[in-house]
Amino acid sequence: MENGTVILVGATTENPSFELNSALLSRCKVFVMKPLDDDALEKIIRRAEKVKERSLPVDDEARQTLKDLADGDGRYTINLVETLFDLVKEGTLLNKEGLLKIMQKRAPGYDKSGDGHYNLISALHKSLRGSDVDAALYWAARMVTGGEDPLYILRRLTRFAMEDVGMCDPNAVNIAISCWDAYERLGSPEGDIAISQLVIYLATAPKSNSAYKAWGNACKTAREYGTLNPPMHILNAPTKLMKQLGYGEGYQYDQDLPDAFSGQNYFPEKMARQRFYIPPERGFEREINKRLAYFDRLRREKNMKKNPIPDKKDE
Repeated sequence: MENGTVILVGATTENPSFELNSALLSRCKVFVMKPLDDDALEKIIRRAEKVKERSLPVDDEARQTLKDLADGDGRYTINLVETLFDLVKEGTLLNKEGLLKIMQKRAPGYDKSGDGHYNLISALHKSLRGSDVDAALYWAARMVTGGEDPLYILRRLTRFAMEDVGMCDPNAVNIAISCWDAYERLGSPEGDIAISQLVIYLATAPKSNSAYKAWGNACKTAREYGTLNPPMHILNAPTKLMKQLGYGEGYQYDQDLPDAFSGQNYFPEKMARQRFYIPPERGFEREINKRLAYFDRLRREKNMKKNPIPDKKDE
């Protein structure tokens, strides 16, 4: 293949990025075969009419419906045209309703284990993130009617509730688990309504990935400062020796204080205070922002009392 000794031609319905190894793929030119458009399907129909030496026995609306049924598949178009020529007597003209009576609608195109699987779940996820409830319902329905495992969809929706709705609506995870549980109890088709309910709830919920980003930031810092010990005052001292070594010394039990907040340091002593969680001003996180601001103010006030600014006369 490298020098042209061998010319390899292959065809696959799978995504080459997943199914071919990188060495082979890098030496190939990939052509993506897309569904045929209306003009191309019309050319196929006209060729068939020329071969049969008769017009397709349908009116204009039914002709368009036939192309819609084919959904861009040339081979399927030929099958439909052959069926019409075989079943409909010459001189008869079918309308849309007559066509649909004798034509079986094509099964939804969906590959549960390949490219279609990932494309449709991506479309569902991004429609939810964009708060487009109708588009999200469409993609979820496409997956279900295409034969996707509903439990896979529910698992991904639960992940979405945590990653993209998060603390903006903490109840989203509870709704997701409840709908998941309802589906497992009912099964299809009754349980499909649980999928619909969850899709609608998540699409219309306020969005925030603050918890997702906070966890990523915390993990990154944990890898950078992974050897630092907790400060001594928050370590338990179950033995006499540990007490003598200073374990737990100076620890303040927050609930014993009037405002239930000590403002003590809980980060390693050799590490500056970090801010991982930054909530937006949306949904429930508006209230969380108020709490964080309250805790920050108390922490500053308590630190000021411990470390007052020296008076100029004392300097």
